[in-house]
Amino acid sequence: MDMTGLAPWLHAPLRRATDALAAGRLGHALLVCGPEHIGKRAFADTLSRALLCRERVDGLACGHCRDCTLLAADTHPDVRVVALAENDKTGAMRREIVVEQVRDLGAWFALTAQRGGAQVAIIDPASAMNANAANALLKTLEEPLPGRHLLLTSATPMRLPATIRSRCQRIVLQPPANDIALDWLRARGHDEALARSALLAANGHPGLAAHWIETGLMGLRASVRDDLAAIAAGRAQPLDVARAWVADENARQRLLFAAEWSADLQSTSLGLAHRSGWTSASAADPQALAAWFDAANRTRAWLDTPIRADLAIAGLLRDWRRAVAA
Repeated sequence: MDMTGLAPWLHAPLRRATDALAAGRLGHALLVCGPEHIGKRAFADTLSRALLCRERVDGLACGHCRDCTLLAADTHPDVRVVALAENDKTGAMRREIVVEQVRDLGAWFALTAQRGGAQVAIIDPASAMNANAANALLKTLEEPLPGRHLLLTSATPMRLPATIRSRCQRIVLQPPANDIALDWLRARGHDEALARSALLAANGHPGLAAHWIETGLMGLRASVRDDLAAIAAGRAQPLDVARAWVADENARQRLLFAAEWSADLQSTSLGLAHRSGWTSASAADPQALAAWFDAANRTRAWLDTPIRADLAIAGLLRDWRRAVAA
């Protein structure tokens, strides 16, 4: 089975899926779950190629037949991807998958496959469907047709209605052992020390570690730690830091990192394993940190609303100083 280019932690779940396909046990609807950057879309794409190829080699697409050639050229008529798209009226990217997209998919599934074989659709990410779109999808799931395959990807499957989850076979993708993850990062050309640091920060998730390294977010993470330390020590003012945090497009990511730092500091104060490097754990109140963690995540969600983000974050950072004060 040739899986060249596919992350090593995807090999085993893909083998199980192709074995189920060969045995006639693969469901018509699959829910591919796992954290962000774990490779859900790569997995779904690879499996979709196997589903459409009629000359599979060891369970995978042969890469040479007419179906594979069309797939490689992105012109296969019997595969469709439903994803976040532009709003036709405003030209802006939508934040959700809307009912019209799912209805169009259902109508497409009702047609005869142009190549006479399978039809495959990927909804990525499925958790972006709004309530109406999710309801529209139920009809497709409740009335499966032979040769029709639906692959849903989601980092937050519990956001999907139970009626959808119950009608899908679930495939869960998870980070690999640390040595496999580190080897993969090194193979991508990342510095050993930076790879180890990023992997530790990402809780052993190599895809997330690579994303942080390759987008410069490891530096942003360190700056968030420094800002929080400066506020705790009284060297920086919450409003000044808040204004700096909202000055670019990274406010949401900064709040996510800040929440992680608070969780790490809470673990340290309780004598548990931690990643943060904080050394003043004795000055921190675990209950106050737990409350601050929840507040940071609520504030992150509020960024989607018309609030004064700098003032909301400034209030949060004032509470940070209190939470870590001796």
